[in-house]
Amino acid sequence: MEIFLGLGSNVGNREDNLRHAIERLAPEIRLEKHSAIYRTMPMYVKEQPEFLNMTIQAETELSAHEVFQKIDTIQKEMGEHRKNQPRSIDIDILFFGHKIIETPELKIPHPKIAERAFVLVPMNDIAPDFVHPVLGVPIETLLSRVEGHEDVKPFSHSYE
Repeated sequence: MEIFLGLGSNVGNREDNLRHAIERLAPEIRLEKHSAIYRTMPMYVKEQPEFLNMTIQAETELSAHEVFQKIDTIQKEMGEHRKNQPRSIDIDILFFGHKIIETPELKIPHPKIAERAFVLVPMNDIAPDFVHPVLGVPIETLLSRVEGHEDVKPFSHSYE
């Protein structure tokens, strides 16, 4: 299954945190493509350090819930993880193929993609033509509609 994940870090060595999280996804989640890394300002709680964000395209045989559990384990092992607070790593499942999943713990596609320039800019790097399965429009169209995309600044073209 083709999946897309969003990664962010704003504590410690942010670039190393992104690298380490991607390494920890293997072997069950195999990296296919990655975006550039972008510097972004916090969106919801402004009084915290700047983030580094990126997206990846990967392949997996795991179910969406198994991917969620693996990501949760990585986040916990890499440090305290509090929603909208400073953290060493945040990993979100953006898309799981074109599936629509809605359970108490898991909503795919991620429900806030269309309002998050820090997700859409890097997603546009690797899959501009990917059509959002709920909204029915490609990523590049969502990006053109979101406010603040000009504030998402390149940091590095490679996480390697």
